Amino acid sequence: MRVALFLTCVNDTLYPDTGRAVVKLLGRLGVDVDFPAGQTCCGQAHYNTGYRHRAEPLARHFSEVFAGYDAIVTPSGSCGAMVRELYPRMGERARAEGRGDSLARALAPVVPKTYELTEFLVDVLGVTDVGAYYPHKVTYHPTCHGLRSLGLGDRPTRLLAHVKGLELVELPGAEECCGFGGTFSVKNPDVSAAMGLDKVRAAESTGAGVLCAADNSCLMHIGGTLARLRSGMRPVHIAEILASTEEEQLA
Repeated sequence: MRVALFLTCVNDTLYPDTGRAVVKLLGRLGVDVDFPAGQTCCGQAHYNTGYRHRAEPLARHFSEVFAGYDAIVTPSGSCGAMVRELYPRMGERARAEGRGDSLARALAPVVPKTYELTEFLVDVLGVTDVGAYYPHKVTYHPTCHGLRSLGLGDRPTRLLAHVKGLELVELPGAEECCGFGGTFSVKNPDVSAAMGLDKVRAAESTGAGVLCAADNSCLMHIGGTLARLRSGMRPVHIAEILASTEEEQLA
């Protein structure tokens, strides 16, 4: 199996350790991972802000860069959802506008091969125990795109439940949005901040020392609130927990 890592803009710029954790984790499970250097933004920010036509060249470039791989793995539910859910819509809209089906044809091959990390582990590799060790009390926040667009369900918590030393506690109101929403947090800062505070208060009520999620963009938003409150809770991406071992704890 030829597997490519789609790191995403946020991780490449701000959280490269998450990408390293994915490579370390998959390597431990016997998967060789390639990192196509030509990868750029998938176009999600453009599309969600209303610039669909400007997202199309980025989507075409994505399909070209990742052509030939058997699986494309990303540590981001939102970017995974962009490819799986919105790329087909882009193709259909282009066809409806009388611009033919070339975009749909270009994007179709990468759509079914793109997996969020926990999907790839559970559904493709068929594992829930990845040999991880993480001796902390952890609560898990299911981010909106993973929850609603990809339907990750209990895949992340099944993986966390098998981590040695980890105590997993349920997050009250887990399915409520944290308030990030990409440009939503810029356009509606007061509402976004209030939602973030609600999420942090719920997380703190669990007594956990770590808030885990599968999207660093949401963790960045929540982490900002945690920092301003001088909370002792830390935001940590699930990849860094699953990649940790007794010999090397990454987060």
